[in-house]
Amino acid sequence: MNKFYGYIRVSTARQGEHGVSLQQQRDAIATFADRNQLSVISWFEERETAAKRGRPVFTKMLKLLKSAKASGVIMHKIDRSARNLKDWADLGELIDAGVRVCFANESLDLNSRGGRLSADIQAVVAADYIRNLREETRKGFYGRVKQGLYPRPAPIGYLDAGAGKPKLIDPEMAPLVRTAFDLYATGRFGLHDLQDELEIRGLRTRTGSILSRNGLSVMLKNPFYIGLIRIRDELFSGLHDALIQKSTFDAVQARLAQNGPKKQFRHVSVFGKLLQCKNCGHSLIFEKQKGHRYYRCHSNPCSEVCLREELIEQAFRAEFSRLQFSPAEIEYMPIAIQKSQAIQMELRKSSISALEITRRQIGDRISGLTDAYLDKAIEKDIFLNKKTALLLERRQIDEKLEKLQVPLKMTNRLQEVINLATNATRLFDVGTVEEKRELLDAVMSNRLVDGKTAEITLRSPFNCIAEHNAVTAGSPERTKARTLDQLLTQLLKVLPLLPGHFSPHLLRSC
Repeated sequence: MNKFYGYIRVSTARQGEHGVSLQQQRDAIATFADRNQLSVISWFEERETAAKRGRPVFTKMLKLLKSAKASGVIMHKIDRSARNLKDWADLGELIDAGVRVCFANESLDLNSRGGRLSADIQAVVAADYIRNLREETRKGFYGRVKQGLYPRPAPIGYLDAGAGKPKLIDPEMAPLVRTAFDLYATGRFGLHDLQDELEIRGLRTRTGSILSRNGLSVMLKNPFYIGLIRIRDELFSGLHDALIQKSTFDAVQARLAQNGPKKQFRHVSVFGKLLQCKNCGHSLIFEKQKGHRYYRCHSNPCSEVCLREELIEQAFRAEFSRLQFSPAEIEYMPIAIQKSQAIQMELRKSSISALEITRRQIGDRISGLTDAYLDKAIEKDIFLNKKTALLLERRQIDEKLEKLQVPLKMTNRLQEVINLATNATRLFDVGTVEEKRELLDAVMSNRLVDGKTAEITLRSPFNCIAEHNAVTAGSPERTKARTLDQLLTQLLKVLPLLPGHFSPHLLRSC
């Protein structure tokens, strides 16, 4: 029986669609069959690499050959049949069982010792070629990564700039990626609700499709957005510009680790999910009883922790009343701002110098750590953990340097703080539920309830303003001016280190 199968293969689908290799292989096999009076009864065409096992078409053909559906198979060359020794061993078992395996481009008698030896050598050479190619590709891949270049397609929010160049920020999608991180960090969105929100706003993948929930989770976990490249479990410094601040990224990772709420929280009260029990840390739950609004801890040990809404409002108003400036201070404010900025410029220079020294020291530690690993003085797990910690520390320093080196509109930022402080009481009294919640998030740090008492702490830099008012109460105008100078200098020092910005909606309300 001279019935044979014809097997042709290319390594990728792209080669099969755009190349000519498949047709050339088919023509060579057909010519070989005619010359040797063999009949090709069925063709098996595959677009898969032979470097790994598991080719579906090849496996199907082997099963048919084992069941004696044909006398044998004709292939173009040995490397078209197998580039790994396990597949070649499977073919060897068929040859030993009497199945004829022919190669159109090689005159080998596989039933003879010499022919089989020659074929085995070529198969080993083909397998070694793949191993060497894989190793060289890996070297080139990691070489690019160590240079700070990401050799894969740009993630959402970035654009490819060509081989050997860092990724560029996508002006269309980057703001939406920032929004995704900012919204999720607030704790008010679960992944499902965030996915819906981003779909409405227009966030799309590279192919223009809607970002899936799993894709959103992968995006939020990707350190590429803070300037780092992660390959497997190892981090590398990237040359691309960071899109997200490390503080925001850390907040998002903490939320993801907590498996945040699956449904968006619908606010039915001003302080819902904003107050925590001082004893157990759980959020107080809003409830309404006999016409009064209460916030209660539903944890068993803390069931007595309960406070009426009116008392909570009084506690917040008491804190807001501390954030005021006198008319004389407001009049003197422009002069004080100008003087404070000059002082701050000098302080900024010294801060930059100190941070640059620390950054160089971290670089030296990374180099020493790498040398120790190459000398096998430390284990790989210890090396990766310490290297990751140092890279994250250096990224944090880089963010501080960026804030200090880039000319900041500190006057506008300072004015935002002053406006928010002086309008806090009014906004709390007349604002909507969302405006009040945004205000409390921006101004208040700790919002705890202990038994029947609310314990509230002002967030920086508003605590500085409150302390300033305590110092200047009843003091002469000259002393107030000096104290205001000190306050503004302190505020200008703190403001560059604050994460994010106040809500535009909240600032407009002021």
